[in-house]
Amino acid sequence: MLNRRDFFSLPASPPAPPEGFWLHVNRSAMACRFEITLPGSDHNGVAAARSALDEIDKLEQQLTVFKETSEVSFVNRNAGLRPVEVSRSLFNLLLLSQKLYRETDHAFDVTSSPLSCCWGFMRRQGRIPEAEEIYKARASVGSEKVVLDHRAQTIRFDHPGVELNFGSIGKGYALDRVAAIVGRRVRSALLSAGASSMRAMGRGNVGDHGWVVGIRHPNHLDKRMAVLRLRNCAMSTSGNEEQFFEHDGKRYGHIIDPRNGMPADGVSRVTVVARSAAMTDALSTAFYVGGPELAERYCAEHPGTLAIMLERDAGEAVVFGFNPDCEVELIDD
Repeated sequence: MLNRRDFFSLPASPPAPPEGFWLHVNRSAMACRFEITLPGSDHNGVAAARSALDEIDKLEQQLTVFKETSEVSFVNRNAGLRPVEVSRSLFNLLLLSQKLYRETDHAFDVTSSPLSCCWGFMRRQGRIPEAEEIYKARASVGSEKVVLDHRAQTIRFDHPGVELNFGSIGKGYALDRVAAIVGRRVRSALLSAGASSMRAMGRGNVGDHGWVVGIRHPNHLDKRMAVLRLRNCAMSTSGNEEQFFEHDGKRYGHIIDPRNGMPADGVSRVTVVARSAAMTDALSTAFYVGGPELAERYCAEHPGTLAIMLERDAGEAVVFGFNPDCEVELIDD
């Protein structure tokens, strides 16, 4: 069985702006709904929002692995045979992904698709693979197998079976691109990519205190684990309710630890706040895999990164790090 539930929930009755209403502009892309929320008076922002959402369509055509015509699919077919020249934007995204791969002790890895295939999550048909399948898949996983030539702007795979998949960073990256476009004409907006990533621009929906966002409790879906107030920053959440299957009474989630090939199972939910949505998207996955030790170390070494984590058997969430543009209120269970 596969399942999906919202990670975020805005207040039941969000405070209205002085004009009395909000404008919502949305578009379906990357298997989710991208939405831009604007103050009701900002009619000029609607045109900017629509232009920004057009950019997401272009990004999906570039990054998806589910269309043979995408740039990433072309790279996956050919980079094992020869160096492949790619666009500057894709090259820069891979540079960021490799940087995060190193900084998270390999817990974040855009080459982990062979493992997701083993477990059936690429087709949303969960299964228990044989140990030999996992062993073979792991041989093709590891971002160090992706060789970058900065001068020629090319990508080459140095091992058979390597594949790129930006599913754990792509939505956040798209939100950053949207923010760059909308920000030319809009001062305040809340950008969201489905139920897992958001980027806040400006002062928000409660005076100067920021955009108010609630994080649902993974064990009590009618309750909140925390409430955040965001100003000019991004947040992403990873949890075990998004995709999973059950076998012999055990739940197997879709987030795979690329270092051992097994579904990560030590954390129930983690939310990350940082300056960019690409960073929070990737780090929420990495911290879900790496647990509190990785989250605590990374946040200490990277000022401005904040993580809220609920371990599987813990009674309450803990907070690592600090972000000056985010206020956190933990809710007692």
